[in-house]
Amino acid sequence: MHFPVRAITLDLDDTLWPIAPAIVRAEDALDDWLRRHAPRAATRWPPDARRRLRARCDEERPHLAHDMTGQRRWMIERMLADAGEDTALVQAAYDAYFAARCEVEHYDDSVPALERLAARVPLAALSNGNACLRTIGLMHLFRFQLGAREHGAAKPDAGIFHAACARLGFAPGEVLHVGDDIRTDVEGAQRAGLRTAWINRGGARWPRTMPPPDLEFTTLAALADWLDANPQPESMSA
Repeated sequence: MHFPVRAITLDLDDTLWPIAPAIVRAEDALDDWLRRHAPRAATRWPPDARRRLRARCDEERPHLAHDMTGQRRWMIERMLADAGEDTALVQAAYDAYFAARCEVEHYDDSVPALERLAARVPLAALSNGNACLRTIGLMHLFRFQLGAREHGAAKPDAGIFHAACARLGFAPGEVLHVGDDIRTDVEGAQRAGLRTAWINRGGARWPRTMPPPDLEFTTLAALADWLDANPQPESMSA
């Protein structure tokens, strides 16, 4: 399939890097910080208890569903308060967690592919998570990063896709959204009028009941190959 691509929006977690190892690393970093600075909270809130607290956050504070930073800060404050620790420690505890959360391990193809894509068209990051591209060291490849927290709503809400297109200066049909998640990335972008590319690293089958993506690849490198094989008009280059 060939169609013009003036810009690309990209999901981050599980598209550029696997999220699970980063979250495990972040939880371990928080454990270590609590043991050193708030030991009663460390004892009171082992990982299983924190998972239950996360579920309570989802139930009691649905207005934070799009705000991973707000969720985590609320959880840490609750943990400290319930254990009789100083709640003024929230920021320092969160900083320890977040620094480790941004220690991501890129898929082998991700960075070279991003460099190739960025040389061809403008890139924008569009994520429901709270990873910081500046901290990770990839911000120079992107025009901007738009997160659900900053926008006020998460994918698959059409508004976040439209906001990204407006900042890029292109109509939705001229922008290709790239991501791993069937519902939040592909279905959400389709409903917002964007072109879609599904990064299917695990070899999953597309649901028969849903309209397929415009493109499907097992790696980001394959997307870069596709873009190289389908040159865009000069006026569409970055």
